[in-house]
This record gives sequence, C-alpha cells and structure tokens, in this order.
Amino acid sequence: MTIIHMTVPPLPHYIIGGFADAPAGRKHPSRRNIGVFDLLVVTKGCLYIGEEERQYEVSGGHALILRPDAYHYATHACREATTYFWLHFQTISDWCVCERSEAQPPLAGTSERMLSGNFYTMQTFTKQLPQFAKLLQPSKLESLLRQLVQLNLNDHIPSVKWKQQLIFQEVIEQLSASMEAQGPSPSALCAEKAASYLREHYREDMTAKELGEAVNFHPVYIARCMQKEFGCAPFDYLMHFRIEQAKLLLVQTDLAVALIAEEVGFNHAAYFASCFARYEGISPRKYRQRFSHG
Repeated sequence: MTIIHMTVPPLPHYIIGGFADAPAGRKHPSRRNIGVFDLLVVTKGCLYIGEEERQYEVSGGHALILRPDAYHYATHACREATTYFWLHFQTISDWCVCERSEAQPPLAGTSERMLSGNFYTMQTFTKQLPQFAKLLQPSKLESLLRQLVQLNLNDHIPSVKWKQQLIFQEVIEQLSASMEAQGPSPSALCAEKAASYLREHYREDMTAKELGEAVNFHPVYIARCMQKEFGCAPFDYLMHFRIEQAKLLLVQTDLAVALIAEEVGFNHAAYFASCFARYEGISPRKYRQRFSHG
C-alpha cells in the first residue's frame, strides 16, 4: 500500500470540492503538476485513472488521492454511469510518499517537556493517509463530503469556511482509519448497512421495523449503532438526507416546493416546510431566493 506521510501541525487544509456525475464514455481529465492534492471518492461506478506508472480502478466505496507533483491521466473511459466526490486540499508542511506504513516514534510527554524547557515548543508528528483505499465507512465519509460541498454555497462567510475546515479534518480521519487492518467494527458495519439502505430508499415511507427487516438487524441495535457512528438516530439521519436532497433541488431546478417535498419523501408540503425551517433556520422559498444562481 502506498502511504502519504504528512507532518502536522500545520494541518492540511480544504480548498474546494464538488460532486460529479459522469456518464458512460466520459474520461477523467489528464493533468500534470496541479499543485494540490486531488481526493476522489467514488460512490457508484468506476473511475480508471493512472498516476505516473501506476494505474487504479476506483470503484464505489473506494478513494484515491492524486499527488500535486505528478502526472495523472485516464486509462479508460467510464464503462457505466459513475458518480464521485472530488476534493482539492493542500498542506504547507513537509510530506512524502512511502510504500508502507511506519511506526510513529513516541512524543515527549508534558512532564518531560516541562523538565527540558521545551514546554512552549510546538511538537510535530506524522499523519499517514492511504493513497488508494477501500473505505471502512463509505456512508459516513460520503455524508461528510456532502456537507462540505453543500457549504460551498455560502462559503463567503468566515464561519462557514471554519466549519468546512473542521469537517475536512474529519474526512482526513476517515481516510486514515481506512488503513486499519482489522476492518470495521460490528457496530460500524450495522450503521453503514442501515445508512446505505436509508439513502437508497429515502423517497419511501418507512418504519423502524421495516428498516430492521431490510438490513437484518434489530431496530434498537440499529439505533444504537447509528448513534455511535453518525451521532444521530436512523430517522434523524433520514430526515437530514432528505433535507440535503431538497436543498439541491431548490437550487438546481425550478420545481415547485410542493413537488420537491414529494420528490424527497414528504407526503405533505407544509410538514416539509416546517422540517426544512427547523433544520436550516429558513423556509424553502427563502433558501431558493438566497442561493439560486442566475
């Protein structure tokens, strides 16, 4: 496994990201020495990409980090409809690429630093990221990336920029965790399976019992696992996902609010409007007026 070693602090920082929908026949662009890291996280289909002499097939649930100092290119066009997140980030600290993970030397503890007189000296350490990896928790990482991309709509506000950097550090942690050899825990597997099902069926009415039957876990266990892994109950996760889909439709289409409500799984437009306002602090119509382009 190729490992990217980054010295921190300073922390790597998010620059910009987006979501791409590539039909069959489209190729990823070829570029040389772009000056930033390019993270690709595929949610469906497959990207066929080479970097220098190496070639990768990045299928759903996998991530690839393209280096800022290398030549990368498409080895094949997409053979099926492919969706993926892309994200540019950079670090101003030292970094290098190795072919294996390395044990980290222990850092001096607080008491040792006080005795040595180096208490106020910033300590650096190495953060290791897999260049290419099967993700431990693809739904969790996708949720973080979706938040990052959504925040682009309002990233002229300093507090939003700050929130993006905080979310990006969680993205880095998820990528780093994908190096763990032992694989995901049983609770992570359960949460991932439930989250995946909820996202695939978010337009449908659903009960806790039906979710449990669909993913073959007890509803109470599902709720406990999702609370641990995602920080929310299953139907809070579902509601948040529906609202995120609605926000995209409000900005990217001219559909009436009532139709958008129906499209994302709400039976009543008024209930949709109240839920949207509770989550976003603004009505769907005002959200559209504020963020629509053109």
